[in-house]
Amino acid sequence: MTTPRIALVTGGSRGLGRDMAINLAKNGMDVVLTWHSQQAEAEATVATIQALGRQAVALQLDVAKIADMDAFVALLSATLQSRWQTSEFDALINNAGMGATIPFQQITENQFDEFLNVHFKSVFFLTQKCLPFLRDGASIVNVSSGTTRFSIPGYSAYASAKGAVEVFTKYLAKELGGRGIRANVVAPGPIETDFNGAAIRNNPQMKSFLGTLSPLGRVGEATDIGGVVAFLCSAQASWINGQRIEVSGGING
Repeated sequence: MTTPRIALVTGGSRGLGRDMAINLAKNGMDVVLTWHSQQAEAEATVATIQALGRQAVALQLDVAKIADMDAFVALLSATLQSRWQTSEFDALINNAGMGATIPFQQITENQFDEFLNVHFKSVFFLTQKCLPFLRDGASIVNVSSGTTRFSIPGYSAYASAKGAVEVFTKYLAKELGGRGIRANVVAPGPIETDFNGAAIRNNPQMKSFLGTLSPLGRVGEATDIGGVVAFLCSAQASWINGQRIEVSGGING
């Protein structure tokens, strides 16, 4: 009996995470996805994956609550055993996030801490706590942002946390290479989703302007990202490690 390949996608209920989960399933992987508050959307994603002939399950996780990580990993371990009769999985995609446009002069310490916890501290410690369950030869994909390469006013805390994730990923690649575990970053550019209050979708002028910055003449869509993540988790990407791959349509190139 062939051992199933399993991916964990945080924030996999909607937006970029949903498309990542679906593309991983299309690429032959079963999926554990997490949701914060949108359980119905998470279950809809599970149903879509199951319709593709793969197994999937949705678990609740608030990545801002670092103290809850141990309980989540225990639940993940139990789920792997009960659903797949295994103690290991093959890909960790740290995608969960939140957004807000706040000028540097106005951001509060509490807001800064939320950005830090969601976008960096949770990635750091969830990865650490998942290591005993990651199979040798596994893939880690951390989701960053084009805003680590070009600056957009109001994104200082968000982009700084994402910058930390990019440095962290290089260390993962170096320190976990002995187990054959690869770690890479995918950095989307402007994407039309409900992220940050659907700022792009709800603002036609912003969407039009951002589209002009790409040689392709448009902003990105969720479906532009998932296939790249699925590729990085596949055997075809076995020699890609410690890299930052920007998926932004050439914006500000």
